[in-house]
Amino acid sequence: AADLAEDGRPEPGMPAHEPPRPEEPPGESPVSRVPAQATGPRVDGTPEPPAPERPAAPRPARRPRTAKKKVTLPRTTRKSLADNESWRAARLFPVPALKSDRERETRATSVVLSVMAQVPEFGRRLTAGFGAPAGRMETYTEVTLPHGESPRRPDGVIRVERAGKLWTALVETKTNGNALKPDQVQGYMDIAARRGYEAVITLSNDVALEGSPLVDVRIDGRRKHKVALWHLSWAEVVHQAQLLIRHEGVGNAAHAWLLQELLHYLQHENSGCHGFQNMGAAWVPVRRGIDDETLCQGDARALEVIENWERLVRQVCLRLGGELGQKVLPVRRTRRGSDPRALRTELADHLCEQGRLNAELRIEGTPGVLAITADLRTGRLRTSIEVPDAEPGYPLSRVKRLIRRLSEAPADLHIETLVDGQGTGPRGTLERLRPEPADIVPKDGAQITGFRLSLFKSMGSGRGSAETGFIRSVDQAVDRFHAQVVAQLEAPARRSRSAEPTG
Repeated sequence: AADLAEDGRPEPGMPAHEPPRPEEPPGESPVSRVPAQATGPRVDGTPEPPAPERPAAPRPARRPRTAKKKVTLPRTTRKSLADNESWRAARLFPVPALKSDRERETRATSVVLSVMAQVPEFGRRLTAGFGAPAGRMETYTEVTLPHGESPRRPDGVIRVERAGKLWTALVETKTNGNALKPDQVQGYMDIAARRGYEAVITLSNDVALEGSPLVDVRIDGRRKHKVALWHLSWAEVVHQAQLLIRHEGVGNAAHAWLLQELLHYLQHENSGCHGFQNMGAAWVPVRRGIDDETLCQGDARALEVIENWERLVRQVCLRLGGELGQKVLPVRRTRRGSDPRALRTELADHLCEQGRLNAELRIEGTPGVLAITADLRTGRLRTSIEVPDAEPGYPLSRVKRLIRRLSEAPADLHIETLVDGQGTGPRGTLERLRPEPADIVPKDGAQITGFRLSLFKSMGSGRGSAETGFIRSVDQAVDRFHAQVVAQLEAPARRSRSAEPTG
């Protein structure tokens, strides 16, 4: 240390402190080192040449920035460690035999809102379409809000904060077949308008239709602050959860596990969150009227059946899209901007005349449109798809190529030839065409433009979702046709040059 005077200051000519010397490397004494000499003129007056510059140490290469890998559920489930199937796995959200609908609503609201707040991807998916910003989300249940002499208590509240601003929505939940109450929703709309909230969200098993609101509410045009009314189906909640944990992924394994537990809860038979599951009170009278030929155009019951059929088709799209991880949308053969209510009235008149319900689904990555026809006169369901065939080759070669692609399809699959300018051509079942593919080749040499593939199934008669109900039969028909027929058309055809037929 430097020598200090009595007053604590260093002696003149002495440095205030000396920098610490670096430790000596092992095996080297300080005498053996020669200090670096400063550059400058030599004793004889000649300038000292500058010391050669040392090359700079190479900087470590920057690692490429990569997106964080998303977590999805494994496609194959792990083998259970339980002794037998009677052992029940412990669940985060148990579903006991709930005693009342009020208890179901309270529990379902709390489960969904808590997962929305903890899994950012899931909460953002459900609220982005309602105008909510992307930010920190908090959710609450059973919040009491003043409303005149009788305070109201909505089932839930969603709050999102971004850049110091709050977005708030009130949530009203219904389970099982309970319908939304207009006066209850109207009260929440008034509360939200007075308190400056942005939205009211209704959550139930009903599926909203374009141009046909589930609840008619009165909006005061004199209010400066406008409140939006949105509806969310339990089927859409399940759809978004399936997309995230099975296909797109979430941030970490804990979030994936939370979504898995949420799905287990919503799909349990006691949760009351099964989606659309009733064709309505008009279903049985309309079927009887079609059988007796007493159903007339303009009957309001036929319009109710058409609306419920559209709800069922939309739910089938959500369920199938969540399982496949692809967009599945209903096809509408109308002009853009046309009135959806007028279209439903026209379809109701066709139902009275023909006794059939028709729908089309467009599945992303599928070569055609999946058509569903429910014939109420014959009690049969038909699922079909038209596959275009523009590849060159002899007609028999094209037929054989199609049959090879359908090697795993059911034997009762109907194949119909589509002929240019003539509509349909020869037809037959796959069981008969495998040994004799030439049976559906046009005899007059007409140009083949494609094939129509169809499966038939008996239709359920009940209006509910029981095993013998109409809704369950539609789900089973669509699942079977996609898994056994459409999925094989999506896979590339297996071809070899040696096995190519010559016709």
